[in-house]
Amino acid sequence: MKKNSIYIVSALVLMLLSACTQTLTPKPRDYFRITFPEKHYERISAQLPYSFEMPQYCTLEQETSRGADKYWTNVVFDKMDAKIHLSFKYIENNLDTLIDDSHTLAYKHTIKADAIEKKYYVNDSTNVFAMVYNIKGNVASPIQFFATDSVKCFLRGSLYFNATPNKDSIAPVLDFVAQDITQLLETLRWEK
Repeated sequence: MKKNSIYIVSALVLMLLSACTQTLTPKPRDYFRITFPEKHYERISAQLPYSFEMPQYCTLEQETSRGADKYWTNVVFDKMDAKIHLSFKYIENNLDTLIDDSHTLAYKHTIKADAIEKKYYVNDSTNVFAMVYNIKGNVASPIQFFATDSVKCFLRGSLYFNATPNKDSIAPVLDFVAQDITQLLETLRWEK
């Protein structure tokens, strides 16, 4: 009987040792699949000194934080948990300062950024001159921009996701929202 139990134990040990020859690799982390809505735009009709076309799946809300000016608003992407913070100022002989401030705020992300790409928009017919900062990497605000008529109006925008920065997980949503920011700048008009 002892001899049989030794054979059984030996056979079990051999089976366990031979079964463990396969190398196990961890599975990569997966992200949720996101279904994006169709892009349909409508011109906002708020009491603002500027207007633009906004996606129908967004809402416009007044900024209510402490220190917010009268014309500060947010474009809210509810289903994507994102916001574009828009701050408007009238130019009072301080265009250089406003542009420098925008540049400084964008470049505060250099600690975490892999790269910062600048893109210029010029529309002479509507007097819209803009610069977009595409900030690559795990940053809090991956897109920032400003637009001006260079005489009277200055609009600054920054995109924020309500999530821990992870460039891989937000990449599809970021690409989707970036198209809406381009539409905003291309349809931006200064109200008289």
